[in-house]
Amino acid sequence: MRRRIALLLSLFFLLGFLGAPAFSNQSPYQVLVIPVKGEIEPGWLLFLERSLQEAEEDGVDAVVLDMDTPGGYVDTALEARQMMNDYPKPIYAHVNPNALSAGAFLALAADGFYMAPGSTIGAAEPRILGQQELPDEKFLSYWEAEMRGAAENNERDPRLASAMVRREIAVEGVVSEGELLTLTAGEANELNFSDGTVDSLEELLDSLGMAGAQITRTSPTAWESLSGWLITPTIATLILSLAFLFLILEVLSAGFGVAGLLSIFFFGLYFGGHFLTGVSGWISIFLFLFGVILILVEAFMPGFGVFGLGGLVAVSASIVLSAATAAMGLRMLLVSFLVSGVAGYISFKYFQRRGTLRRFILTDSATKEMGYSSFAELGDLTGKIGKTVTPLRPSGIVEIDGSRYDTVSEGSFVDSGESVKVVKVEGMRVVVRPLEAEESR
Repeated sequence: MRRRIALLLSLFFLLGFLGAPAFSNQSPYQVLVIPVKGEIEPGWLLFLERSLQEAEEDGVDAVVLDMDTPGGYVDTALEARQMMNDYPKPIYAHVNPNALSAGAFLALAADGFYMAPGSTIGAAEPRILGQQELPDEKFLSYWEAEMRGAAENNERDPRLASAMVRREIAVEGVVSEGELLTLTAGEANELNFSDGTVDSLEELLDSLGMAGAQITRTSPTAWESLSGWLITPTIATLILSLAFLFLILEVLSAGFGVAGLLSIFFFGLYFGGHFLTGVSGWISIFLFLFGVILILVEAFMPGFGVFGLGGLVAVSASIVLSAATAAMGLRMLLVSFLVSGVAGYISFKYFQRRGTLRRFILTDSATKEMGYSSFAELGDLTGKIGKTVTPLRPSGIVEIDGSRYDTVSEGSFVDSGESVKVVKVEGMRVVVRPLEAEESR
C-alpha cells in the first residue's frame, strides 16, 4: 500500500513538473491583426468597423494594423481614425512595406507605429472620393492640420507630417521645396518619427511587452472586398450603363424576360454598393423606387407623359444622390445614358440584321394588305334584312341573322321592331333603310 501511494505521489509530481514550464510560457495576451492592403476605400471601412467590434467583444488586448497600402480616400481615412479613437484598447500600426497618403495618416493616428526594414511612409497629397482633381486650398489646409495633429498627438515632429502633404514645405536636411516627403524605415527611425524598425510582427509585440501573445488574423468578407470596388467611378458608370442597356432591351422585347432581370440586377449592384458602404442612404433608394412606380403607371395608364417624365426625373435624381458627390453622380448618369443609348442602337441594328430580333420583337405590321383588320368585316351585311331592337334616332341597334349591330338610318326616325335593310357599309358604319321605304322604290 505504501509503495502504491508513493508511486502515485511520484507520478503527480512528475506530471506537475513537466506541465509547469508549458503553463508558465503561455502568454496572457491576445492580439488581433487587421490587414490594410490595397486602397483605403469605403468597403475596407466596413471591414474595419466589423473587425473592431469583434475585437472588443472578444476582449483582445491590442489591435495591430498590418499596412501595405498606396493610400486611398481622405474622407474614408478620417472615418477610420474616428473608429480607432473610439476603440477602448490600443491600436498599433506595422508598416510592411508601405503606408502612403491616407495610409500614412492612419499610421500616425495609431497609438504607435513600427516599420519593417525597407518600408516607406509619406506622400500624403489628399484625394476625395468622387473627385479626380486635387481639392482646393481650403481642404488642403484642413488635411494638413489633420496630419499635423495626428503627429503631435503622439509627440512626433509635425513639420514632417506637413511636408508629406504640401510640396512647398521644406525641412532642412530632410526634404527640399517642391517635393513631397516620403521617409524610409531607417530615416523615420533616425528622425524619431516612428517607434522603431522591426523585422516581424512577433518582434513588434516583443517591443510592446507582449511577447508570445496569441495572434488572431482577420480578413474581409467577399462583399466587403467587392463593395468598395463597385462604387469606384469607372465601375459604377459601367454598372449603370449595363442597367440602362438591359432596360432598353427589355422595353423593346415582348413581355418580361432576362433583360429585365439583368437590368434589376445591375441597378441593385449600383444602389446596394453605395448604400452598404455608407455613401448613400434610404432617401435615394426610396426615390428610385418611386420613379419606377411612376414609369409603370405611365406604361399601364398612358396619358400625357407626366408620369413617365416624373419617373425619369426621380430615377435620375436618385442616381445622382447615391453618388459620393452630386457632380460625380451627374457625370456618371450622363455617360451611362450615352453609352447605353449607343450600345442599344448598335445591338438593335446588329440583331435586326441577323434576324435574331424576330424571336423577341414583333416586326411584321398587321395591315389590311396582309389580311389583317382591326374590326370584323361587315361588308357582307349589305342587302340583308334585320329588325330594329332600339329606335334609330338616327343611330341604334339592329338584329341581323341573330347578331346585333350598331347601325345608323339614312336620316329618318325608325321605331323599334321595324324591319330594315342594310343599304351600305362604310368600315364600321352600317347604314340601314326601313324595308317599307325600300320596297316602295
